[in-house]
Amino acid sequence: MSSRVVPPRRRTFDVIRDLCLVHASSSPVRTIAIVGNAPQEPSAERAHQIDSADLVFRVNGFRLDRADEAPTVGRRADVVMFNRGLRATPWFFEGYRSRLYLMVEPGRMHWESEVVPAWWPPDLGFITMPNDELTLPISEEIGVDARIDPSWPTTGTMLIWTAHQLFPAAQLRVSGFSFLDDPHQTSWEHSYGAPSPVGPEHRIDAEGDLVHRILAAGSAVRV
Repeated sequence: MSSRVVPPRRRTFDVIRDLCLVHASSSPVRTIAIVGNAPQEPSAERAHQIDSADLVFRVNGFRLDRADEAPTVGRRADVVMFNRGLRATPWFFEGYRSRLYLMVEPGRMHWESEVVPAWWPPDLGFITMPNDELTLPISEEIGVDARIDPSWPTTGTMLIWTAHQLFPAAQLRVSGFSFLDDPHQTSWEHSYGAPSPVGPEHRIDAEGDLVHRILAAGSAVRV
């Protein structure tokens, strides 16, 4: 019988943390910008706070500042969290080979197909986030059993929660999440593209409470 010790399987979050460090501008990671897609007024200070972070996380159909535009949301995108319902913007696949893409798929527990859209780049490398490490624990925190109830947090809330789990000592710089101010909205306004309805699977009032708890604990600030 072999005496070789087989190491335990690494959790996906441990692997993702190591990959994030590869994309970080400096290590250890002390600051992380997490940018949502709500429209925002130009702000050179905000754009600086975002682009000067050690890591910049974006979500779904994001936009970046162009060189000929007033600074608003910064120009970096190191890590992108998205879902199959993505409405891609011109920036989403721009330079995709130099980013880390994380795909969430809570709908796979109920109705979502595993098929990847044919219009995505064939060499788009991404990591699928396991529901048992992400969807189930974060849904429990907002009072939902996602195994039974087809309800789960938005991708943006999942991203904020994930960043906090990956780097609990880092300061999160949160920007562009409208549900933090309007937890009863029924549609999303986007910094690029037409509005879209808030999906019936989301409980953004409970999500707002969760993110506000993270803010109140001093782990995050709004920029």
